[in-house]
Amino acid sequence: MSFTAEVKDELSRLVPDHVSCCKAELSGLIRIQGKLSGNYRLEITTETAPVARAAVRLLHGIYHLKTEITTRRSVLHKTYNYLITVPSQIGLEDALKNLGILSASGLEMGIYPHLVQKPCCAASYLRGVFLGGGFIANPQGDFHFELTCDHENLANDLVGLLLHMGIPSRSVSRRSAWIVYIKGAEPILDFLTLVGAHRSMLVMENVRVTKSVRNDVNRRLNAEMANQAKSIDAAMEQVKAIRLLVEKRGIDSLPPALQELALLRLSHPDVSLRELGELANPPLTKSAVYHRVRRIEAIADEYWKREAVL
Repeated sequence: MSFTAEVKDELSRLVPDHVSCCKAELSGLIRIQGKLSGNYRLEITTETAPVARAAVRLLHGIYHLKTEITTRRSVLHKTYNYLITVPSQIGLEDALKNLGILSASGLEMGIYPHLVQKPCCAASYLRGVFLGGGFIANPQGDFHFELTCDHENLANDLVGLLLHMGIPSRSVSRRSAWIVYIKGAEPILDFLTLVGAHRSMLVMENVRVTKSVRNDVNRRLNAEMANQAKSIDAAMEQVKAIRLLVEKRGIDSLPPALQELALLRLSHPDVSLRELGELANPPLTKSAVYHRVRRIEAIADEYWKREAVL
C-alpha cells in the first residue's frame, strides 16, 4: 500500500463531531471526484475502498440519499476502483446546493465560503479534498504533497484556505488539471495534523528525524574527510620543504628549535600538527608547532628565491 493510500485509509475512518464538518468533508470530496450528468445524477469515483465507504456513509448519514456502488477492475493496471452513483431523486438538488456544489447560476467553481467559516469545518473540507484528489510522496524519498482539482478558481481558493490555516502552498496548471502543491516536511506535517492524520504524521516525523540525523552524520564525515585531506596535503608540503633544506643545506642549517620539529615531521609525515606537538620533548602546543612549521616553510621559500636569482 502506498503512503497516500495509508493516509487516505486513516482519514476515511474519522467521523467528524459536527454535521457542519461532515458537510464540509463531503463537499470537498464531491468537488474533486464528483461528476454531474443528466437530471442531477451524481457519480463519485475513487480507487480507495475506505474512501468509497466514507462517501456512502456521509451521503446516507447527512441527506439520506439512495446510492449504488459498483466495483470495477482495471485490466491494464490490475487494480480496483469504485463508482458510487447517486441517481436522480428528490432531495439531491437541494443537497448539492447545500454543499456548495450548485449555485443559482450553475456549478460553483470555487469554495462555498459558508462551508469553511469555522476552523474545524475548514480542516474537514481539506480532508475531503485530499480524500478525493490528494497525493503525498513516500517520506523515505522527497517530501512532496499535491491536491489535484479541475478548475483554477478552486485551486486559488485552496491556496488561500491553506494559507489561512497557516500552511503555505502554490498552484500550477498541469495538462488539463490544476495542482496545489506543498513542498518541505514541516508544512506537510502541519497539513496531516490539521486534517487528523496523526498516525501518518508520526510515521513521517520519524522518517524526517532519521533523515536529519543521517544528513548531520554525513555532513560531519564529509567535513572530517575534507579536513583530513587538507592536513595530508599540508603535511606533504612540509615534508617537501624540510627535505629540500636537508639535502641542500643540511639539518644543521636550521635553528635547534626547528631541527627537532623537522626530524619529527620526516619521521611522522602523516600525523596532525597536534599529534606532532605531543611527540616533541617537551611537548608543544598546536599553535607552537604551526609557527615553527611556518618558519621552516619560509626558510625553504627564501632558499628557492635565491636559487632562482642565481
